[in-house]
Amino acid sequence: MPDEALDEAFRKLTRVSSPQLIEANHALHHHLVNGVSVEYLRPDGTVGYDPVRVVDFDSPSANDWLVVNQLTVKDYGHTRRPDVVVFVNGLPLAVIELKNAADESATVWTAFEQLQTYKSELPGLFAFNEVLVASDGLDARMGTLSSDKERFVPWRTIEGEELAPSTLTRLEVLLRGVFEPRRFLDLLRYFVVFEGDDGGVIKKLAGYHQFHAVGRAVEATVEASRPSGSRRVGVVWHTQGSGKSLTMAFYAGRVVLHPAMQNPTLVVLTDRNDLDEQLFGTFSRCAELLRQSPEQAEGRAHLRELLQVAAGGVVFTTIQKFLPEARGDSFPLLSERANIVVIADEAHRSQYDFIDGFARHMRDALPNASFIGFTGTPIAAADKNTRAVFGEYISVYDIQRAVADGATVPIYYESRLAKLQLREEERPLLDDAFDEVTEGEEQEGREKLKSKWSALEALVGTERRIGLIADDLVRHFEARVEVLDGKAMVVCMSRRICVELYKAIVALRPEWHDESDDAGAIKVVMTGSASDPADWQQHIRSKGRRKALARRVKSPDDPLKIVLVRDMWLTGFDAPCLHTMYVDKPMQGLGLMQAIARVNRVFRDKPGGLVVDYLGLADQLKQALRAYTESGGHGRDRAPAGGGRGADAGAPRGVLRDLPRLRLGAVDLGHPGAAALAAARGAGARARPGRGQGAAAPGGDGAVERLRAVGAARGGDPHPRRRGVLPGGARGDHQDLDERP
Repeated sequence: MPDEALDEAFRKLTRVSSPQLIEANHALHHHLVNGVSVEYLRPDGTVGYDPVRVVDFDSPSANDWLVVNQLTVKDYGHTRRPDVVVFVNGLPLAVIELKNAADESATVWTAFEQLQTYKSELPGLFAFNEVLVASDGLDARMGTLSSDKERFVPWRTIEGEELAPSTLTRLEVLLRGVFEPRRFLDLLRYFVVFEGDDGGVIKKLAGYHQFHAVGRAVEATVEASRPSGSRRVGVVWHTQGSGKSLTMAFYAGRVVLHPAMQNPTLVVLTDRNDLDEQLFGTFSRCAELLRQSPEQAEGRAHLRELLQVAAGGVVFTTIQKFLPEARGDSFPLLSERANIVVIADEAHRSQYDFIDGFARHMRDALPNASFIGFTGTPIAAADKNTRAVFGEYISVYDIQRAVADGATVPIYYESRLAKLQLREEERPLLDDAFDEVTEGEEQEGREKLKSKWSALEALVGTERRIGLIADDLVRHFEARVEVLDGKAMVVCMSRRICVELYKAIVALRPEWHDESDDAGAIKVVMTGSASDPADWQQHIRSKGRRKALARRVKSPDDPLKIVLVRDMWLTGFDAPCLHTMYVDKPMQGLGLMQAIARVNRVFRDKPGGLVVDYLGLADQLKQALRAYTESGGHGRDRAPAGGGRGADAGAPRGVLRDLPRLRLGAVDLGHPGAAALAAARGAGARARPGRGQGAAAPGGDGAVERLRAVGAARGGDPHPRRRGVLPGGARGDHQDLDERP
């Protein structure tokens, strides 16, 4: 390549393309990963269009590595000296800010704030940045240019998924785990994405659990797809809220580039339309990582067309499109290629119909494809069908690790059944034999209203009971947002009950209602048709209108605070500002665990999510957790590596940080006393911890002080916002602290 072409590549690389730092960083990251495209004249007179490589990703030692301490940088009239700058081939790709471990006032967050100052004053230094590290000398966290406090996370491993010894500080673990040249370059090449949303562009970097899980999954995929391979890649179990969808995108982006896979075709499989849309949206935003745009199958014929290709492609489909026209028929052969990988989301769910559907028809259509499953909840110990199709676990990231890392927040449980003061004959009875019926959008042929369900729905949906729930819910939520700003989801048993509960709530708070989708503090999210009752029609919206409501819910500053749902948004819906779920619907097992995980997302000073039970689901929660632990998950936090003076330091023992499991009052569901609490619930009493237990429930004496303490420990504002977040400036009655969430 002639010198003129190299000079042109240098000019492109060093010319910032946008006055916005994050946009310039995006363009320069593209050059870093893909090379700088230049046009030049070859000796034979033809024109060449080749990329000039900036970094040699295949041979880390071929690059020039330089680490500079106290580098003086001048930019826009400011002079600063960052503690450590890491250069690769002359490009400043990482900045590390260190505080003195001997300084009592120094924390990882003072280092974080210092980095924010540098970003605003020295944009020239950060245009090329890939990794930011903040440390107090012991604790250490890492993020990107756009990461706020809750997205600055620890790196807890050095080699593989095994946690580093607790004798090492978090700073040493991060430095050795991230900045080993091969891992550092892989992190930059395969694990950085830029996602656009209503608030602008966000740069995301994989966490250690995602990085190592993808590495293991790709190795297993290559092995499974060999001529002698088993075609069973395995299952990646990463708990709800820990970035599972993004892990799937990282995996897809890496496997498509692996030379042994020879430009594979990826089939991303879900079992519901709404999940297909959500996951497709994630992959579409990661199109740069995939080096191609994913496509969504619109029907069986379109699916067959998309899969009858020689190579390449990322195809999204629901499992129903792989079912033949008539039950018992076989699905036609689509491709015999061995470099097809089927990626199944929530692979263990019963909707995949292992007996007559998924396993057989997928094999009929794609006999040599390899299968990998991703799930946010574990495979049941007795589930042999899932293992027969996908294989065993290849990566596990459970609740315990996610909470310890700050990837999710703990979830608390509060029973409000006793508050309703129902007569004994008015109380719904749930037993082990209860057959839950769901409202899957592609299961119109399934019998939905069974007699037992109908009888229970009639009892749950009486006018008196709905009125009592509306009154309690309004008072409870007003008290909760007075302490901690956020939003709530109400899960009802039927669409009818959703509508009736909405009417009861807006009768108590008329100012919360608004006919427009763009206004109002409360909405119902459900599907329906023109044949539904007239008073339901205002709540039945098109897909586009539901997406608009979803954006409102996800925006923390939007006045929409409460949504009522039956099935929609209970899986795959990610709204970090959601901190309370009111449950008045029978749920069990994995479906229950997936639903309540809607409130476990990290957000600002949110110390935990709260599940409020109006139906009496304590036993179902215990059974779900028992299945979770039997599958290898952990429910009790252990001391994180490093033990430094980090964000967790000073958090009151037993408040939230060390309680990753759901709680009954202040007692873990797995606690020996849980059965007694369940009995107390049945007697109409509210379980409360003894003062000597040292554990804090989500409600009870001192709730405000506990929330402040935990908010401060998480690095947030120790004084939760007290804005008038509900129309009319509604405030809760705080005379009884037991009522405070």
